[in-house]
Amino acid sequence: MELRLLEYFLTVVREENISRAAEVLHVTQPTLSRQMKELEDELHTTLFIRGKRLTLTDSGVMLRRRAEEVVTLMKKIDSDFQEQEEISGIISVGSGGLKAAEILPELISHFRERYPLVSFDILTGTADRDKEKLEHGLLDFGILLEPVDIEKFDYIRLPAKETWGLLMPADHPLAKEKAITRKQLRQSCRKS
Repeated sequence: MELRLLEYFLTVVREENISRAAEVLHVTQPTLSRQMKELEDELHTTLFIRGKRLTLTDSGVMLRRRAEEVVTLMKKIDSDFQEQEEISGIISVGSGGLKAAEILPELISHFRERYPLVSFDILTGTADRDKEKLEHGLLDFGILLEPVDIEKFDYIRLPAKETWGLLMPADHPLAKEKAITRKQLRQSCRKS
């Protein structure tokens, strides 16, 4: 399977229409339709539900995810091997919206003062998804909430501690508490 075909597929997904995707890609609509059909034949599956606008089948959703990963990885490889005198490129950081990620803007600012040609992609996701991307080389760094299997990685523990909250109706018995234990929460759930 060619990288170009995956890029074409992702453009069709983004545009939700073969004709518009063909315009964006500067190819004819019949050519693009034929290539999408050949991709389906190669994978022995249907990728699109064809109608006024294209929607993805379950197989199409799975291919979109994998195609995005492949295209991102290929761009990263190209970027890593470009010959330049100064350090440049893109550093990808995954973070699930954690408090520990609050240190990123300051770190990035200091880093960019020294290496102005480096840019950053900050991606949000779950710890499991970020860990998977780290394992596949799609992220350079990840900020993960423990417990997580970190056996395969070099890591440092950040000093920030996550604080969790709980939303409930104001008249709920636990709403009066300043802190709630797991035991209290379990007992409350059993009663409801």
